[in-house]
Amino acid sequence: MREIVLDTETTGLDPSDGHRIIEIGCVELIDHLPTGRTYQIYLNPERDIPTESQRVHGITDEFIADKPLFAAVVDELFAFIEDAPLVIHNAGFDLKFLNAELTRLKRATLPFARAIDTIDIAKSKIPGARYSLDELCKRFGIDLTSRSKHGALLDASLLAQVYLELVGGRQTRLNLTALDAESASMGEIRNARIRPTPLAARVSVIEAENHAAFIVKELGDDPVWSWN
Repeated sequence: MREIVLDTETTGLDPSDGHRIIEIGCVELIDHLPTGRTYQIYLNPERDIPTESQRVHGITDEFIADKPLFAAVVDELFAFIEDAPLVIHNAGFDLKFLNAELTRLKRATLPFARAIDTIDIAKSKIPGARYSLDELCKRFGIDLTSRSKHGALLDASLLAQVYLELVGGRQTRLNLTALDAESASMGEIRNARIRPTPLAARVSVIEAENHAAFIVKELGDDPVWSWN
């Protein structure tokens, strides 16, 4: 099962106010586990980046000035994500920005049904908790030392770990490993189950008699496996 964890950084909070995407980060998952394949691109938003937004992600006007426009990378972005479900934290935010860019190019937008919103999963799994990415990382013991500021690829990588915890993937694997290790350390022996009704013998009476005669002829009437 292929999924894409996706995150964006933007110049502000709402595309209807003229804000644009300035970074996209994607992490490929197969059966909920990262494969090592990623996609990351910085974009020129064709506008200034407000100071308050720069404080969040550290992306400046100077840094972004020579980066490509969304129109120049849209095909390679879609070549990476293909038709995979999109795992997004607060999916409405990122899809709103992506769809604004696609609408500007007169291209088909991404349906919201395609997104797997990790906030929705967190609310159902751990009601009453705080659902920011930072808080979920802390809850699951995911290392945040590299996250001094937001970054689309970094946040997608962290979200991939959170998602795995939310769907129980890593915990299930850890539990199985722990049980196996515990059984081995305790020298646990599991007895084979016995059929209530034995299976019918596949060796005929004649074959059994011929085999017994062969053993006596070749090894004598006291073969080694009969010794106590």
